[in-house]
Amino acid sequence: MKNSVITFQKAKDQQKKIAMLTAYDYLTAKLLDESGVDSILVGDSLGSVMLGYDSTLPVTMEEIIHHGKAVVRGAKTAMVIIDMPFMSYQTSAYDAVVNAGRIIKETGASAVKLEGGANVCPQIKAIVNSSIPVMAHLGLTPQSINMFDGYRVQGKDAKTAQKLLDDAKAVEEAGAFALVLECMPSKLAKLITETIKIPTIGIGAGSFCDGQVLVYQDMLGINQSTTPKFVKKYAEIGEQMKKAFESYKKEVQEGVFPSVEFEYYVADEIIEKLY
Repeated sequence: MKNSVITFQKAKDQQKKIAMLTAYDYLTAKLLDESGVDSILVGDSLGSVMLGYDSTLPVTMEEIIHHGKAVVRGAKTAMVIIDMPFMSYQTSAYDAVVNAGRIIKETGASAVKLEGGANVCPQIKAIVNSSIPVMAHLGLTPQSINMFDGYRVQGKDAKTAQKLLDDAKAVEEAGAFALVLECMPSKLAKLITETIKIPTIGIGAGSFCDGQVLVYQDMLGINQSTTPKFVKKYAEIGEQMKKAFESYKKEVQEGVFPSVEFEYYVADEIIEKLY
């Protein structure tokens, strides 16, 4: 059976950790699904890791839908959640419902994710009332990067920590089925996780969250730019890829590839008739 919002809630209730990773294409989604991850996030991080943008802000509805369709085709069991791009929901509850509806209808995903706390609760309520599950996102919210002083840990003082706790309660009350907590002290994430009834998914928020999510290019070492402190590299696929590309180039230049075993056969007499 495909995982769902019910699966998420059961996991929290039964104290089972939720494993989530990003994906942006069919083959990666298929591999993640076959590995047994519980959920796949088509994050607007695709702007950086797939499209080469400097941030998530330029990502469009068309781009997220295009990649979302591919991921859904590869995920048979994992629950697919898709980020709502910057300014696709901030403008009004009406716009939020229209754009969330587009994402679900055109991709076949199970839920959408949006960033913000009390300020987006009207949008969360409106989307949920339209029968579309919403995952919320607090802490370091990349779409609000221009409001922050860079990509920094959030909630390190009493005022901002209280705001995050209040926002967590607010998005739960608004109807969010889960909450991503990004880049915050683990003790604060623990308090939020224990305070609200819906599952929390951490990314740079410590081990006390109900689940974890990472960008797969980070945890595989494909993204070789600066790696956040919270990322554990489970492989160095980027280095392996570069070595493979270098070997391919060398063999092509030296005439080693393709060798006979990679060629198709035809009888000499057939070729001779062509002269």
